Amino acid sequence: MSGVNAPSRPLDDQEKAIARHLVRDPRATDKSISDATGVPLRTVGRKRQKLEQEGLLRYWASVDLGEGGTGQYNASHLYIIKFALGVTYENLREKIRGERQIPELTDMIAESHIAEIDGKLSLLFVIEGTSDRDIVRSVHERLIPSLMKNHGAHSIQEITTLRLLSPVRVLRNYLPLINMAGSTMRRDWPEDAIYVGK
Repeated sequence: MSGVNAPSRPLDDQEKAIARHLVRDPRATDKSISDATGVPLRTVGRKRQKLEQEGLLRYWASVDLGEGGTGQYNASHLYIIKFALGVTYENLREKIRGERQIPELTDMIAESHIAEIDGKLSLLFVIEGTSDRDIVRSVHERLIPSLMKNHGAHSIQEITTLRLLSPVRVLRNYLPLINMAGSTMRRDWPEDAIYVGK
């Protein structure tokens, strides 16, 4: 993405209006955004493209593989894997960039983050599986051996896990139990309740 290293900047009022509309419906056309916001059509296209190029506006597609979707996965756990002292942020990022097993673990890892806990670097994983037992087996037979291979046999200091029951808020604005209707935000959800920054 060309804008990853671009300097940070606040959004102007037109950009905020465009972003709010895209949060409501990421598939919205420039014309529908212009009609809804009053921002001229050409300005919508130009500003949307600039926001995308700067990396300030990103899109994802998510297939619901859980009970409410395809039914493939019925269980979800948050795993917190704390590394030993001496594992640095840059070193961890570089090793992750070079990992070849990431595609092989895609079926089990729904989300992952680098974190810092008690002064030590950690990886947080949301792991999905057909059951709690399936998740435990996948983590201990696939994920942990992969981490030890890539980061060192003695790199892992501690593992904590939590069972996740259902999402409440996703990406700041999406509240599946409150404001979502299928794959888009409910049309009656107030515009001023959509947060796109100050």
